[in-house]
Amino acid sequence: MSVRPAVFLDRDGTLIEEAGYLDRLERLVFYPYSVDAVRLLNRADLAVVIITNQAGVARGIVREAFVGEAHRHVTMRLEQGGARVDGFYYCPHHPEASVEQYRKSCDCRKPQPGMLRRAADELKLDLARSFVIGDRWHDLQAGDAVGARGILVRTGYGRTEEAAPKARLAPVAIVDNLIEAASWILRAA
Repeated sequence: MSVRPAVFLDRDGTLIEEAGYLDRLERLVFYPYSVDAVRLLNRADLAVVIITNQAGVARGIVREAFVGEAHRHVTMRLEQGGARVDGFYYCPHHPEASVEQYRKSCDCRKPQPGMLRRAADELKLDLARSFVIGDRWHDLQAGDAVGARGILVRTGYGRTEEAAPKARLAPVAIVDNLIEAASWILRAA
């Protein structure tokens, strides 16, 4: 099986609007360009993978089953627009979780790269030829740990993050939103 590059997308604040702890489908709102951006990446034969920290599960605010429900809703909405996600990976853990079964330090919670490594193994992806797009520095740190190139978007928490750069972390681009990030990747390819 061939190994292909991927675009790893943070979910909240990057693909969909930041809603704090997303706990109801009516609060799941796509940016107007998100479906188009994913479809462009699909057409370029790049795997598109969602990687998201879901500490709301660890804090007892969100049911873990709802995370799956939200991802099915994202899948349906993307399919309606002729786009697709190749995989969803989420971390329900937090070292200070109020729900004991989720209280742990793990390698999947960004900025740790566990979700990316797992996706690369399961989906046969080339991390060194891949990109991570997110609105938080910890999204890009996870990518940097595996040699993927990072793009910070100014949606969600992105503008705030941009104002406080991380030492030793240099994104390949800082852009306004996901469609600009997708365009940047397609021009660079």
